[in-house]
Amino acid sequence: MSHRPPLTGRVTSAKIVIAGGFGVGKTTLVGSVSEITPLTTEAIMTSAGVGVGDTRQVPGKTTTTVAMDFGRISIDRDLILYLFGTPGQTRFWFMWDELVRGAIGAVVLVDTRRLADCFAAIDFFEHRRLPYLVAINCFDGMQYHDPQDVRDALAISSEIPVVSCDARNRESTKHVLISLVEYVLSMRRSRAVAPA
Repeated sequence: MSHRPPLTGRVTSAKIVIAGGFGVGKTTLVGSVSEITPLTTEAIMTSAGVGVGDTRQVPGKTTTTVAMDFGRISIDRDLILYLFGTPGQTRFWFMWDELVRGAIGAVVLVDTRRLADCFAAIDFFEHRRLPYLVAINCFDGMQYHDPQDVRDALAISSEIPVVSCDARNRESTKHVLISLVEYVLSMRRSRAVAPA
């Protein structure tokens, strides 16, 4: 039973997409922060995935997301975020268009050991003009690269936030989501006051 006070006033909900390469920690991120038991569509990896997902960098990985992950978090009394994690393997990318419909923004989760794996997600969101931020997943609690170095390697605009996180840690992932919401709101405010 929740000890959270009842919501009063107007409650706003927003959809956020969590994307990135195969095995980067998307399912872990959704699971660590969701206040409900997350819906996952994990399946045992089969021979159809051979050559699609490089498991050498993620030893012990035996499952993959085949449709989406879904979770929910109340950021405060008036804002609820619905999280949709995308499948990482390219053979399931046909689902991305449906998953991003209605989203206010996206988190591109990256593993700096396999930075090239996130290029497709960045290209996807830029092409659709969906605001996103880059979250560096610090595996084993270690950050090996400075956020500015990651920004430079990804060749993304200086306006796009690059933050560090531990996808296993609720407070860390909550901070990522708050950073994305703040970024989206600041973009909307700038557009509202920009001269026509």
